[in-house]
Amino acid sequence: MEVTITSENFASLKAGELPLVVDFWATWCGPCRMLAPIISELAEEFEGKLVVGKCDVEENEDLAVEFGIRNIPTILFIKQGEVVDKMIGAQSKANLEAKFKSLL
Repeated sequence: MEVTITSENFASLKAGELPLVVDFWATWCGPCRMLAPIISELAEEFEGKLVVGKCDVEENEDLAVEFGIRNIPTILFIKQGEVVDKMIGAQSKANLEAKFKSLL
């Protein structure tokens, strides 16, 4: 299950026990909409192992600025509170799945 990531809940999610995958997106972004069903599918597959969330850059501009998000979709992979990897642009399910597994 995906969570909605906001400026209010980000710190607690980042500090959580499970690794965190954050999909930075916007409603007007075509590649973001293409990626959405893949992210949802992987969120279900990795439930209980990873926290997967979506962060709307329009509603949470401060988070986008904090992480230097200039292009969307951008996916951050966070483990033990630190960004350990990042993917920019639309990705295949296989590429994303490999990155998700690398966080475990």
